[in-house]
Amino acid sequence: MTIYRFFLLVFVFLVPQVHAQSLSTDIDNIFSAIDPNNSPGCSVGLIEDGRFIHKKGYGLANLELNVPLDGKQVHRMASVSKQFTALAVLLLAEEGKIDLDNDIRSYLTDLREYSGTVTIRSMLGHYSGMGDYDLIAGPYEGDKSNDRIELKSAAGGEFRLGNEDYLTIDEFYNVVKNVPLRHSPNQKFEYSNLAYFLLSMLVEEVSGKSLRMYAQEKIFEPLDMTNTFFSDDPVEIVKNRASGYTKDKSGRYVNDMTNLFWVGDGGLHTNLDDLRKWDSNFYHPKVGIEPNELMTLINQPNSLHKAGDSLYANGQFIQQKDGVTSFSHSGGWLGTSTFYARYPQHKFAVALMCNDTSLDVSDLVRKTVDAYFKR
Repeated sequence: MTIYRFFLLVFVFLVPQVHAQSLSTDIDNIFSAIDPNNSPGCSVGLIEDGRFIHKKGYGLANLELNVPLDGKQVHRMASVSKQFTALAVLLLAEEGKIDLDNDIRSYLTDLREYSGTVTIRSMLGHYSGMGDYDLIAGPYEGDKSNDRIELKSAAGGEFRLGNEDYLTIDEFYNVVKNVPLRHSPNQKFEYSNLAYFLLSMLVEEVSGKSLRMYAQEKIFEPLDMTNTFFSDDPVEIVKNRASGYTKDKSGRYVNDMTNLFWVGDGGLHTNLDDLRKWDSNFYHPKVGIEPNELMTLINQPNSLHKAGDSLYANGQFIQQKDGVTSFSHSGGWLGTSTFYARYPQHKFAVALMCNDTSLDVSDLVRKTVDAYFKR
């Protein structure tokens, strides 16, 4: 071997390591404001070509026991769950058990009469005309609608959506199946958690298994995602869980955990290691009868209706910026704020799983992505 070839090989070997070290330093600086000893924080993973180029926890997974986040904890993913629900629905279609362009009422026959045909595809793409939590109660996200159903708590007062009052999955379904459409189907993009909850009931009705069981068998087991599940049991023990927190009006951290455990629109629990396996399936598909065709389908926009400057494909917002395409979704609920995005042209993905709702996760995401692409 010549001296030139020797130094060339050393250079090729060392440059990726130097870049990774430099990137990790940048990411550490972005999350440096999180107190590692006294505050909750985030599990952060950056994936490139199927491997982690940064994986680390910042802050505490549990404030009471002083357990640090180390990148391995299981987090509640909130609305990032929707792409997993969507894949379960697409699997049913691949199996020939449903038609995506059929009316949802042909499968869930006890739904109320709607003012138009509501297809499964339109529910996956948020143009079904279905509304959101504000049609049921004063939601966690904002004000209640004047057209809402008058849902009461067990004590007879107004139902509080969050961690005060409680409904089982069946009780919640009995409410949602009677909620009218907000507007006629196929008119525009309008985000609907209720639609994705009903998709979980579709999976149960057609497969004879809960979304949790169906996804475990058809998705998580084939991908060896051993720390991932739809949590539909409010009293189960979750090993290595990251507890959720928020700040009260005085700025003090308090526990912030939901007691509502229906799934579909949310409810997925996972960790960074399993999310890497999920990410790899987009490039080396393993799930389904025809895995490659299934991945093409999940990445195909459900319609041309736009959410701002984004199209929507089965639980993923699709954006184009500076010639780079991204598939992303954020999630927020009591005690959790999450984000997962893929950049297929670079085989790059970023995941933030935060257990502190007082953090500005969108700003942290922007800085993290910028740190990667500035290389």
